[in-house]
Amino acid sequence: QTKITIINKLGLHARAAAKLAGTASKYSSMIMVGTKAGELIDAKSVMSMMLLAASNGTTLYLDIKGSDAEKAYEALRHLVTNKFDEER
Repeated sequence: QTKITIINKLGLHARAAAKLAGTASKYSSMIMVGTKAGELIDAKSVMSMMLLAASNGTTLYLDIKGSDAEKAYEALRHLVTNKFDEER
């Protein structure tokens, strides 16, 4: 399990949640995410991501299992650290 902190101003709002779910959906690995260790949901579901209501500063716990897990993690980390490409 790994962790990523949400750093964009608006947090995991609708557009960011859709980008995260869309990025996760590109990979065959099972990608689970949550705001607490052990309480994880499917990262490929936009609705699930929005229900997390993760604001700026929230730590997301990721559990990624599968043949492309490392690539999936790097893509998600890149998305979050680049603030979902929203802030310039």
